[in-house]
Amino acid sequence: MLTFFHCPHTRSSSIHYLLEELGVPYESEIIDIRAEGGVPESYRAIQPHKKVPAIRHTTSHGDVVVTERAAITLYLADAFPQAGLAPALDDPRRGPYLTSVIYIDSVVDPCLVAHMNQWPYDGKGAAYGRFEDMVANLERTLAAHDYAVGDRFTAADTQWGVMMYWALDVMGLFKDKPVFRAYLNRLAERPAFQRFAKAMAG
Repeated sequence: MLTFFHCPHTRSSSIHYLLEELGVPYESEIIDIRAEGGVPESYRAIQPHKKVPAIRHTTSHGDVVVTERAAITLYLADAFPQAGLAPALDDPRRGPYLTSVIYIDSVVDPCLVAHMNQWPYDGKGAAYGRFEDMVANLERTLAAHDYAVGDRFTAADTQWGVMMYWALDVMGLFKDKPVFRAYLNRLAERPAFQRFAKAMAG
């Protein structure tokens, strides 16, 4: 049994997309982080800050609870290897794959938030660096390859893809970056992405 603690239209959406790509059965438990009365205190036993996403995976050895989006992405891709979304430990692509998954939460999201809020900061003094460097790195990567880690879709693309959707279609950024739109269009052709997008729209 796999339980997904989720709030639509939040950062947990990339885990929703990943679960569709994995093709494994799961149950969603909606955590309304915008509720007037707040998130129930009981949820703190799952996520200490009462945030989403989180998962609870019941295995033969007991329940495994994982929080934090990047950690969940890595866990699920390894837990369900039949989906082929994670390079093996001895695969040379494993390093770039791990980096690509973590990069969204540690660099891209903080840069986007700082940029959209027009926070003045010195890239040398911020752990996540400069917005311009982040954009250039994404563009360079996707100009060279179809996906985040070379020319094969991996779990990293569920993070990159949902981020790109928000940046392009919600925030209205990167209108001068056709390589980003081409990447999102490639993902939009995937049946799992289409199921995810339909659920988001509903």
